[in-house]
Amino acid sequence: MTQRSNAAASKQPPKLSIHQRSRVLARKETLSAYLFLLPSLIFFLGFVVAPMVMCLVYSFFDMGLNMDEATFIGIGNYLEMFQDAIFRKGFLNTVIIVVVAVPTVTAFSLWVSSAIYQMKAFTRSFYRCVFYLPVVTGTVAVTVVWKWMFNPYNGLINQIFDSVGFNWLGNSSTALACIIMILFTTSIGQPIVLYVAALGNVDHSLVEAAQVDGATKFQVFWKVKWPQIMPTTLYILVITTINSFQCFALIQLLTSGGPNHATDTIMYYIFDMAYKYHRFGYANAMGVILAIIIAIFSAVQFKLAKSET
Repeated sequence: MTQRSNAAASKQPPKLSIHQRSRVLARKETLSAYLFLLPSLIFFLGFVVAPMVMCLVYSFFDMGLNMDEATFIGIGNYLEMFQDAIFRKGFLNTVIIVVVAVPTVTAFSLWVSSAIYQMKAFTRSFYRCVFYLPVVTGTVAVTVVWKWMFNPYNGLINQIFDSVGFNWLGNSSTALACIIMILFTTSIGQPIVLYVAALGNVDHSLVEAAQVDGATKFQVFWKVKWPQIMPTTLYILVITTINSFQCFALIQLLTSGGPNHATDTIMYYIFDMAYKYHRFGYANAMGVILAIIIAIFSAVQFKLAKSET
């Protein structure tokens, strides 16, 4: 019996140490985490990474509807792009939209959020809902309302300014300003909600200490609150910049890039080249340039935000 028990004991696997068991457990947890992430990872690789790589590759080809007849032209699309007067006009319009919309959206959202945060909970929730409503409303519905408001003969805008017959969206000197104003109204909802939440997370003990030391409201905001909401500000700047660069639906539904390319943007010109003229290689090249421009703007914003914190 003793020999049998010794033989059975010798066949049992050796006991693992605490360190070894913790490593095995960590490997199992890591494997489980990757298995849970696998569906999202497949989606990301298939619908984000792969199209980006294809866009870069196709930008070096002259290709139309029949992709089998694609011709490799190297950087020919990029050279043509910078000689294209319409592209340069769209680039200028895009920069104007970004330079005007991003600072105004951020500053106005912060101002409104500071006012809303001082109100009671019910009133604060009401105003957040009001400002966020255009964000969750369909773009087509919002555009239809604005198109009626800018109607030359029975629109609300002309009734207010007593200028019946003036075509705001059909005039090259006012069309882009109208697009920026509409983009502004549809872009402030999310920043306001984020800023209200960020102001709620400010350390009030520091605010009270500054007030006791005799700091003014502006000093309290600039020296105490502003550094604590800087991460939220950076996020708002980045998403607003990206949304402004990708402004497309408003232009397509309201002006179609007119009049005389006055509201053309890079995003709309990409759509025009791809689906109207079927120049997919040229459109892909513009998409690559647009991605690079957005990356540069975002990197500059991150650098400036880091220097202030």
